[in-house]
Amino acid sequence: MTEISNTNSVLTTGEVAMICKVAARTVSKWIDCGRLDGYRIPGSRDRRVTRASLENFMRKHGLPLTGFAEAVGQGMLLIVDANATTGQTLRDVIVQETKREVFVVRGAFEAGVLCERSRPSAIIVDCNIGVSEAAGLASWLRCEKRDARVVATGEALTAADETTLIRAGVGAIVRKPCTVRAILSALENRMSQAG
Repeated sequence: MTEISNTNSVLTTGEVAMICKVAARTVSKWIDCGRLDGYRIPGSRDRRVTRASLENFMRKHGLPLTGFAEAVGQGMLLIVDANATTGQTLRDVIVQETKREVFVVRGAFEAGVLCERSRPSAIIVDCNIGVSEAAGLASWLRCEKRDARVVATGEALTAADETTLIRAGVGAIVRKPCTVRAILSALENRMSQAG
């Protein structure tokens, strides 16, 4: 059985076939006739599909996303937290509970650099970096058409702060104090919804 890399944002026809429970040739036909947004590798007969395209295709055709989540995994997670101790503690708990690959950075700039290299599937951003910084990161991800889901956490967020974050592209806000389970639930809900 083919194993799909959790951090892989581009899938082969074989991986797509495994997720959709069809033959790889069927996936190739979907791509060739334009039903599934994919591309052919230059100089090869091989085709590739982005995770975002596959997710959109599955939603459009009513295919259950459970196979997608199980096969592709939840991907790499990025925590952005100005408090290194808090960020590391959250990372340790998430790694222990989910076995996901998790990175911690202390600001939006570092997060942007890491996103360029690693393309995380989800980001937890603590608003202790600043609401405008958190909103800026979410807005940049949306403008760059990244498929990362963003969940913000914070204390003493005003209604205006929340509106700013949501408009920027943050998918969920978890108020502190909160449990790690509450953050993970918000992430799971975002992963099962359209981006």
